[in-house]
Amino acid sequence: MSQSPDSRSLLSASSQLNLMEVESIDDKEFDIPQVDTPPTLESILSQMEEEEDPFVLEDTCLLNTDNMDAQSYDTSSLASSDSGDPAHLKRKRRTLDQNAAVHGSVLRLSLLKGISAQIVAAADKVDAGLPTAIAMSGVIAVGTSHGLALVFDTNQALRLCLGNKTTGAEFGAVSALSINHDCSRLLCGFAKGQITMWDLANGKLLRTITDAHPPGTAILHVKFTDDPTLAVCNDSGGSVFELTFRRVMGMRSCDSRCLFSGSKGEVCCIEPLRTPPDFRDHPITCYSLLAMASLTKILIIGLKPSLNVWMTLPYTKSDPSSVPQLAWQFVPVQKTVNPMLAFCKGDSVHFLLVKKEETGTIHVIKQRQLQLSCDIINLNWINSCSLVLLDSHEKLHVVDRPTQDVLETLDLEQVQLVYNSRHFKSLATGGNVSQALALVGEKACYQSLSSYAGQIVCLGTKSAHIMSLRNWKERLDCLLKQEHFTEALSLAWSFHEGTAKAVVGLHGDSQRRKAVISDKMVEILLHFTEYAVKKCPEQGKLQVMEQHFQEMVPVLVDYCLLLQKADLLFNQLYSRLVENMVAKGVFLESLESYIVANRLGHITTPVMKDLLAHYHDNNMMDSLERCIVHLDVTSLDIQQVVQVCWNNQLYDAVIYIFNRGMNDYITPMEKLFSVIGPRVREGQSLTGDDVVMGNKLLVYISCCLAGRAYPIGDIPEDLVVQVKYQVFEFLIRLHSGDSSQKEEVFPFIHTLLHFDTREFLNVLAMTFDDVQNDKQALEYQQRIVDILLQVMVDNPDFTPSQVGGLFTFLARQLAKPNNTLFVNRNLFDQVLEFLCCPDDDSRHTERQQVLLELLQVGGVVQFNEERLFTLAEKAKFYQICEFLYEQKHLYDRIVDCYLQDPLRKAEIFSYIHNLMSMPGYSSEEKLKVKEKVLQHMQELASLDPGKLADLVVWHFTEEVQTIISELQDDSLLFQFLRCLLESQEGSQSVSRLPLESELYELLLDLMCRFEPQELLKFLHTSQHYRLEEAIQITEKYHCNEAKAYLLEKKGDIPGAFAGLLQTLKERLDVLAAEMSGGIGGGVDGQDEEEADGEFTLTTVKSSLNQMILFCHRNCQNLDQEQRKDLWFPLLDTMMASQKEVMGLSDKHISNGLKEMTLKVLNCMSSFISLPAIIQQILQVSICHLSVMID
Repeated sequence: MSQSPDSRSLLSASSQLNLMEVESIDDKEFDIPQVDTPPTLESILSQMEEEEDPFVLEDTCLLNTDNMDAQSYDTSSLASSDSGDPAHLKRKRRTLDQNAAVHGSVLRLSLLKGISAQIVAAADKVDAGLPTAIAMSGVIAVGTSHGLALVFDTNQALRLCLGNKTTGAEFGAVSALSINHDCSRLLCGFAKGQITMWDLANGKLLRTITDAHPPGTAILHVKFTDDPTLAVCNDSGGSVFELTFRRVMGMRSCDSRCLFSGSKGEVCCIEPLRTPPDFRDHPITCYSLLAMASLTKILIIGLKPSLNVWMTLPYTKSDPSSVPQLAWQFVPVQKTVNPMLAFCKGDSVHFLLVKKEETGTIHVIKQRQLQLSCDIINLNWINSCSLVLLDSHEKLHVVDRPTQDVLETLDLEQVQLVYNSRHFKSLATGGNVSQALALVGEKACYQSLSSYAGQIVCLGTKSAHIMSLRNWKERLDCLLKQEHFTEALSLAWSFHEGTAKAVVGLHGDSQRRKAVISDKMVEILLHFTEYAVKKCPEQGKLQVMEQHFQEMVPVLVDYCLLLQKADLLFNQLYSRLVENMVAKGVFLESLESYIVANRLGHITTPVMKDLLAHYHDNNMMDSLERCIVHLDVTSLDIQQVVQVCWNNQLYDAVIYIFNRGMNDYITPMEKLFSVIGPRVREGQSLTGDDVVMGNKLLVYISCCLAGRAYPIGDIPEDLVVQVKYQVFEFLIRLHSGDSSQKEEVFPFIHTLLHFDTREFLNVLAMTFDDVQNDKQALEYQQRIVDILLQVMVDNPDFTPSQVGGLFTFLARQLAKPNNTLFVNRNLFDQVLEFLCCPDDDSRHTERQQVLLELLQVGGVVQFNEERLFTLAEKAKFYQICEFLYEQKHLYDRIVDCYLQDPLRKAEIFSYIHNLMSMPGYSSEEKLKVKEKVLQHMQELASLDPGKLADLVVWHFTEEVQTIISELQDDSLLFQFLRCLLESQEGSQSVSRLPLESELYELLLDLMCRFEPQELLKFLHTSQHYRLEEAIQITEKYHCNEAKAYLLEKKGDIPGAFAGLLQTLKERLDVLAAEMSGGIGGGVDGQDEEEADGEFTLTTVKSSLNQMILFCHRNCQNLDQEQRKDLWFPLLDTMMASQKEVMGLSDKHISNGLKEMTLKVLNCMSSFISLPAIIQQILQVSICHLSVMID
């Protein structure tokens, strides 16, 4: 193509903007550094993700970045702008937060200074127009609003300027760009619908296509496929066309075929599957797949060998203004690599895995979707695991697809992103598009971002930027530059463990990677240590300095141990920290948690000496002991440590060092006995430290005999039996090593028995359980039992309780089925006599339980049963008696046992119920039990009348009258009857109580006496009494309210009213009497009278309210005269009461009565005419006119 004057001038201008001749550029305006030599390919912005996955692309034709601004854009930003369309300014709302603290800075966003400067210069100096579209492959192409296409090489040098302003005026702005896979061809789509093809080798125009689609629509997308003769385009009418390029006899042509008509639903996004070079032989490539996104659904079609629709998927509900997005990527899934389509509309990203089946069909599999809280307007893969999403706030989100973690969020607002709204609205052709497409176009920026080989370029109105994943070292360095050492170490460890996301730049196998990262972490640890020491406040409070190191030193220790670099920790880091005394102390104290957690088992000798001195000087002996018992003893100066521990009573540490350091398990016991033994034997009172030492000794003996190390761990297997025998031999020694003439025989057993008989015997009991198959141990066991009997029996130094503990211990051992102990027969009789001894009440329950165990295993079957009964009854061993009665089937006698046993008396009801209900007992046995129960009804009712009532309902319904006659206490009878009748009503038993009405009337009679306040509730809820009898009972006890209820229920309204009125008059009389009696009393007397009057007034109000409700209920069924018979006596009564208190000084009572009278007047006015009421008042007394006036 011959160059036009415009294009020549543009190239001339670009030659001035070449990076080799930057002198003519305003450096301050464009912030471009001066360079003397052009950049080379070795300074490419970033390498591809070089993980072991075979599908990751590598391309040497990546963009050179020596002339880039490497700063990242974080939070502050300017408003972006469309090329002449300000509609995007309305697109502002909150979005996701950053998560840089976890993953570091994952994405590098850099300004392409060379390209940006030339875009601005082209617009200003040669009127090329504003940028409208960008595409990247081996080169970067930028389209402008005046129809030009600027092509830049990897050094950001302008190599071609395609088109001119004349064609720009004819075709309109460049609306879409596409570069084929070998960078030999460029397709340009225009706002007025034309398409041009350019040769990128020489800038020649190869084709101008004007009839590929209906006129009057803009080109939204034009895309090459893998086949260089095949492309697809999408216009603003929503239609998609296939473009087939042909060359016959030197003539170039283009055939167009409609793949999808916009009349069926407008397509606004297309994406052909472009195969990377490494996968050109993938079986899926032969189908030439194309993904299309309409406003309502996603389609995947195959263009070859024939047109075929492989999948149609409708969207879920979303915002109509959301922009559909499509992006292909080859990803490894289950050890195979297949293309995956990411698509979204709104805030959800869906993934479709596309596979070719053996049958030749395409299988599309839905994967887990990604849900975000933002409206996505652009989507690109940056590698096989990571996506870069742009939301409507121009926030960029880097997302890890497998985990769906948002790794980083960047702000792109200061890029001033170009939007494609004009083209979606087809303004260049008259705006003849649907409202739905125009609405989507408000946020469309398809042509502003382009991805290739792990890089993404984005186009601003005055600049171009490029982004790529930082390699792992850069991510660490970013944190280190900000002095975020802890975060850097955390990120580095995630690289080391293989848990980091979006990792770039790590090569080789796992071991090699770990070695490389380990070296880097060592470097960071050394720098962190220097930083910690240098940044420590030189002056100020000690607490401030301690806090400074407490935030840093444990981090150093933690990562050194994770890396298994103890030599680094103790030689290099500690030697630096020790220069600061505060840092040294914090370091030594921080070691404790790692030692106790068994993460640090060996400490160098110098550090151990410092640790001992520091903990000792700061009185941290408990912490020192915790450390020692977890350390490898080979790192300790045994003599020094033992001396320090013994002097400070660190007995656990002493035992640990002897055991682990010298395999000596006896010396620690000898040392502890030498301290506690004399005090115990002499009967001195033990101090708290003595008790602690004695308890440790018991636990230590128990551990040794059980094969466990003290205080933690296990004894080595080859030493378990040896240690057990050594401890047995030690315990049964006749004398200690430093014995005196006064020392008794078997001093160690003596000491332990005197210190805590029960716990020592418990230790022996646990040991005896574990030696059943060890002949030698059984011999030791028998020997210890013989010594115990020899030492304790007939020895006045031991209390009866201690001797009893021994007998209990022996009884339990003898009761075991596999018992091998031999005890003298006479001693066994002594055990039995002791257990049943009535003179000693101590440990009564335990002695009874032991004897019960003996009986259950048949240990004393040779005893005379009568003698055993006598001993058990004398000792009040009722469970023993029950056991013996059970064997003889004397179940009625067991009832006596329960009644006599204070601990189990309440369980008698369950026992009786179970026995009477179970089928395993004969009728004769149950009858005897029933007779026994009937004999003790008074006692059972006193125990729990409710449970007795339940028992009667289930098993004694026929004996109710007998039971009632047995209960002499009326109060007890009342409680029993109430529980019985309530239980009867709630029971599922089909049997009914005999003489049921009489029982309810008896209960009514008792209730009148004991709980008259519950009468009305009872009468309301129960229906089993006879009405006449109930009326007589309530009349007998003058329960007027209850009687009135019954009379009303009977239908005797006048009688019921008379009863209620009588109650009201009585209460009014009491009130009047209280008021009259209070006149002339003292101050205290007046207060008391006022309190009584207030209470009585409340009862009057209650009674009056009850009568008003009564009148209301019944007036509906009465004539006028009958109503007067109710209301007028009530009114007369209230007016008469006012006359009685008229002269009294208590206005509160007087006003209260007046209010009640007015209430009666108001209520009766609903049933009786006002003239009749006035006439009645006048007849009573003229003095009551005041009431009427009120």
